[in-house]
Amino acid sequence: MSSTVGSFLQDLQNEDKGVKTAAIFAADGSEISASTLMDILLMNDFKLVINKITYDVQCPKKEKLSMEHATEMDNVKSLVHRLFMALHLEEFQKKREHHLLERIDHLKGQLQPLEQIKAGIEARSEAKTSGLLWTGLALLSVQGGALAWLTWWVYSWDIMEPVTYFITFANSMVFFAYFIVTRQDYTYSAVKRRQFLHFFHKKSKKEHFDVVQYNKLKEDLAKATESLKQVRHSLCLRMQGEEVNEKN
Repeated sequence: MSSTVGSFLQDLQNEDKGVKTAAIFAADGSEISASTLMDILLMNDFKLVINKITYDVQCPKKEKLSMEHATEMDNVKSLVHRLFMALHLEEFQKKREHHLLERIDHLKGQLQPLEQIKAGIEARSEAKTSGLLWTGLALLSVQGGALAWLTWWVYSWDIMEPVTYFITFANSMVFFAYFIVTRQDYTYSAVKRRQFLHFFHKKSKKEHFDVVQYNKLKEDLAKATESLKQVRHSLCLRMQGEEVNEKN
């Protein structure tokens, strides 16, 4: 009731190390899926292929049960399945916990050299972005000082007023062009982030840092960590339940 074709074939290979390949085919030649339950497989004849040798397996025909008997058998099967899961659930969860711990250690080992490279790229990109922002501040300061000098020492406000108007209008055009190109509002934090990513990806290509692979490893690590939390939470609840039962 709980065994599948895949587990049956695995048991064959574990029992006899000489079995290199094993598969099961229906009478019409179509291959049976590994997830198919053995109870369903044994309803009809099938072909067992071991090391390219075909064996015809004939299953005994089952007698048709009455509705009441069939319902009773279904209840018994359901009960046996629940008992099997209850008896083997803790063992399965511990095996899964061990497997997840090994996978997390393996992923962390792959990420460690990438993290070091990424940290160096981020530091240089951050320094370059900060330098660009300070350069922008210096240019704006120079522009303000030049306008003040032209207004109070060279010309008058009557002459410089239209100039400042057109400078402001030109800046508005630049901001609007930025929105059209990037589809983002012109904010200093957004500009800084965009420029940082530009420097980061540019340096990543230069140092052969695979960003896609790094992101995939981080996602796999997050999924494995979350699965480990769920397994440990389930084991903790099971232990608490057993303690309550012992006290009762």
